[in-house]
Amino acid sequence: MKVEHQTEFLKLVRADSGYLVLSTYSYNTRAISYLLLIVLPRPICHDYFLCVRSNLSHSSFYFNLIHLSLKLEFLKLQFLSIYRNNLAAFCGTYILLVHSEKFTRLELMDLPIRVFFIVWISLTFFNHNLGNVEGRYHHHTKQKEVSYVPDPPSDSSTEPENPSVSPPSTSPSVPSDPYPNDPSSDCVFDVRSFGAVGDGCADDTPAFRAAWKAACAVESGLLLVPENYSFMITSTIFSGPCKPGLVFQVDGTLMAPDGPNSWPESDSRNQWLVFYRIDQMTLNGTGIIEGNGEKWWDLPCKPHRGPNGKTLSGPCGSPAMIRFFMSSNLEVNGLKIQNSPQFHMKFDGCQGVLIDKLSISSPKLSPNTDGIHVENSKFVGIYNTMISNGDDCISIGPGSSNVDIVGVTCGPSHGISIGSLGVHNSQACVSNLTVRDSIIRESDNGLRIKTWQGGMGSVTGLRFENIQMENVGNCIIIDQYYCLAKECLNQTSAVHVNDVSYRNIKGTYDVRTAPIHFACSDTVACTNITLSEVELFPYEGELLDDPFCWNAYGAEESLTIPPINCLREGDPDTLGDLSEYQCS
Repeated sequence: MKVEHQTEFLKLVRADSGYLVLSTYSYNTRAISYLLLIVLPRPICHDYFLCVRSNLSHSSFYFNLIHLSLKLEFLKLQFLSIYRNNLAAFCGTYILLVHSEKFTRLELMDLPIRVFFIVWISLTFFNHNLGNVEGRYHHHTKQKEVSYVPDPPSDSSTEPENPSVSPPSTSPSVPSDPYPNDPSSDCVFDVRSFGAVGDGCADDTPAFRAAWKAACAVESGLLLVPENYSFMITSTIFSGPCKPGLVFQVDGTLMAPDGPNSWPESDSRNQWLVFYRIDQMTLNGTGIIEGNGEKWWDLPCKPHRGPNGKTLSGPCGSPAMIRFFMSSNLEVNGLKIQNSPQFHMKFDGCQGVLIDKLSISSPKLSPNTDGIHVENSKFVGIYNTMISNGDDCISIGPGSSNVDIVGVTCGPSHGISIGSLGVHNSQACVSNLTVRDSIIRESDNGLRIKTWQGGMGSVTGLRFENIQMENVGNCIIIDQYYCLAKECLNQTSAVHVNDVSYRNIKGTYDVRTAPIHFACSDTVACTNITLSEVELFPYEGELLDDPFCWNAYGAEESLTIPPINCLREGDPDTLGDLSEYQCS
């Protein structure tokens, strides 16, 4: 990690020897101010170390204030430190603080106590190591440094001149491969040890459930799906609560049953793998999670299978592939996830989610195969991920806030969508979303906000920055008349779209659609739309449709290509009372 001017770190790590090491560093531009290393037996630290967090909830990885206290009466030692305005990570006994504005030093009562304390530490550490030369691995040996909910990528102060350059690889630090050198470690639970066959045919569901139960019961447990094996399991709910630090590591292939006819009748057809009420968990690995969705896509009820693109009657339910529900402090990284029957990944009712370096793929015509869907969740980061599929690359549903999307490549797909929102006259709220340094290519839509007539609530605080478009239809679109059938009735209420900015959006568009399309509600106008450095050129041929605006208000900070003359300045006169559209 890059050390910047006046950056402080506090790191609490558990050593393999069973000790806790608490080290504080203070850096300035000239030299290290001081370095203090405290080594304490683990039971002592568990009894005397206290972390009190305030201003934000337990599962958030954005902390405004952190108060750390370590008090050992028998040594007359007092450690008090307050950190303000931090980006911080906290998971169990692991703490990493960066960009601190205030750092109060460790205080010992007097010099003799200091000397005694240092001597005591040295003797204790030396004696313990003599008796533990061949001590077992308490933690995974390759995992030298862990930050379960790391800080997001740093935001560059200058925008790139050409957004066509590949997105930066800067990403949150993620745990190193936790696969231990000693496979006999009692923290590792290989599914083969619980009876899994791994031949791609046998039903290994009971073995996975047993391995999960065992890994869930210990701190820093690792459920291992080993490489060079293919495991088939049926619909399963992996429930918590579990001990912190749980890792579900897929190095081999984990696959769903092969289509509807192979799906057990007693299993839910709505979902395949569900992680429910889990806190502080990582799903990672170098392997593949295979949805075997082809036979689901071919059901006659799917839009592209009936005559003339129409659907036919019959069973149509298809399972979402991976769902995290009512969970917090999650990491998903490194995996290849492919061919889902429906959505590839869903996060519902979650808080504190880090997604990094995933590959998600399914064919262009696979129906309803959204890459990552987020709803009723907050503090979600999606970084350095490649998605190609038959529906939305990333979809943001109602109840989502503080979502950060950086370095994502979409396409072919239906683009990045906020919505649909407000279906069946419901209230929908989305706020504080950023999409930046990303690429959208060969997609039906680019950056889309879609709401139903008759809805309520608001979409506010959206930032789209440094996006490269490559042959994209509807590069920038707000559609408040979203409808899946021709029978949708006109209604007066609508979700209020406000405070949306598009900056440095460049590239090429499919001339069959307008590059910019703002179709806002007749009664609830879109307000505070900002465009800056938007340059979109035809991929091939000539422009067929000019940018379109309807009841859209905002401003152009620079000339737009193509010119957009339909955006109204200021605020609408008839906006009325918006209190009923506000979200608590």
